[in-house]
Amino acid sequence: MITLLGGIGLLILGYIFYGSYIEKNFQIKPDRVTPAKALRDGYDFVPMSKSKNAIIELLNIAGTGPIFGPIMGALYGPVAYLWIVLGCIFAGGVHDYMIGMISLRNNGAHLPELASKYLGKPVKHVVNIFSMLLLLLVATVFVSSPANLIADITPSWMTVGIITVLIFIYYLISTVLPIDKALGKVFPIFGAILIISTAAIGVSLLFSGYSIPNINVQTMNNFHPEGTAIFPALFFTISCGALSGFHATQAPMVSRTTEGEKEGRFTFYGMMIGEGVIAMIWAAASMTLFDGQTLNGMINAGTPSAVVNEVSINLLGNVVGTIAIIGVIVLPISSGLSAFRSCRTILADYIGMKQDKIKKILMVAVPLFAISFVLTQIDFNILWRYFNWANQVTAVISLLVSTRYLFLKERNYFVTFIPGALMLYACIVYIISEPIGLQMGLTPLSYTLGVVLTLGILWLFWRTGLKQKSALSPNSQFINDQWPIKSFTKSKEASDVGKS
Repeated sequence: MITLLGGIGLLILGYIFYGSYIEKNFQIKPDRVTPAKALRDGYDFVPMSKSKNAIIELLNIAGTGPIFGPIMGALYGPVAYLWIVLGCIFAGGVHDYMIGMISLRNNGAHLPELASKYLGKPVKHVVNIFSMLLLLLVATVFVSSPANLIADITPSWMTVGIITVLIFIYYLISTVLPIDKALGKVFPIFGAILIISTAAIGVSLLFSGYSIPNINVQTMNNFHPEGTAIFPALFFTISCGALSGFHATQAPMVSRTTEGEKEGRFTFYGMMIGEGVIAMIWAAASMTLFDGQTLNGMINAGTPSAVVNEVSINLLGNVVGTIAIIGVIVLPISSGLSAFRSCRTILADYIGMKQDKIKKILMVAVPLFAISFVLTQIDFNILWRYFNWANQVTAVISLLVSTRYLFLKERNYFVTFIPGALMLYACIVYIISEPIGLQMGLTPLSYTLGVVLTLGILWLFWRTGLKQKSALSPNSQFINDQWPIKSFTKSKEASDVGKS
């Protein structure tokens, strides 16, 4: 109990103190007109209140990630708490805030456009591929997981296949609606269900009489039943609850509806902290109610949705437990919807198809839905593995974009460079060692090769950054993005802006 409450307390303190530092390091301009107002189009660029933006951001980034990930992460034991708390404060929260705010300073641009601007145009194509791959995997995972959860609490005739089709129909209808209608009206209701159900699980766990595992000398070990190494696997198992590249595809969507830069810390950093609290509660519940072998068996028998059902019913009873399950269901449905919406806009930007008519929207959206429907036929655990790797590679790209941004503006760039470098190393070791990659296993050679490749990539990143910085003029848009949105032209860096 002490570790659970202490971890949640540290997350809140992280928001108050480290979040404030990250905001000061970014140097917000509270009076700067945001894209929501300057580029308002009534569809994607629409001003919305701080509370609506925050709940949309939370539901967009959450999905089943901060629940399914911690459930599987609980197999490692209480060490999972450390990654959730430290990851959220020093990596995930910073990642989400920086991408959200950099997007806000760049007309609500998505990650591929930001990568093109700050890392070089060739990178744009790589990031586009990774972003769309990630979003399709996210959307598919977040169709499969709620379909399984709904099937568990509905009559037998309501099969997973039927539910999957119904979810796709809902997504198709919602994706052609303006954002304030598709998300602004429904998500506050979803958010209330999520918050109430999560709080109910947490309170019931604390007063249930169970002994909640704590971190101490005896429990700081690897308890995974199959002996899976903590590094790098834990960093991929618990992703959305600590650090997730998927969030970099969602924050720009909310940056297009944010009314002022001062809202950024609460909307982006704060909602990541909220996700960390959700992750802590579900990790604790999974460790408390099940031993490692039982938990592993339940996950391998199907998906973590079985664990969600057992935890909810055991702690809250049939009626309230079912409501809690519904609270979990709204997460992936909301994130799946936003994933499809982001994927559509990223693809449309990439191919140059303006999304100003329903016909054009459907021309991009329908093929994406068709691909995702085919992917739902693949085993969930296989999808999760590929999703996690693509997810964390995207996080690395986002942190490198953020590092370059801070470097060019002569701010403290170590706040993003350090977590970015660590996760880059984890991604390289993972793809070298795992069955989905080179299958070399976790050998000294794998770790050494990972170090060499990581240092090589970081050296190239540093060299290109120095070259980019040396070429900047005092009036460059790279260091003057605090100017009004329409100060710069696409054809040049508007060197005469400072004269006006």
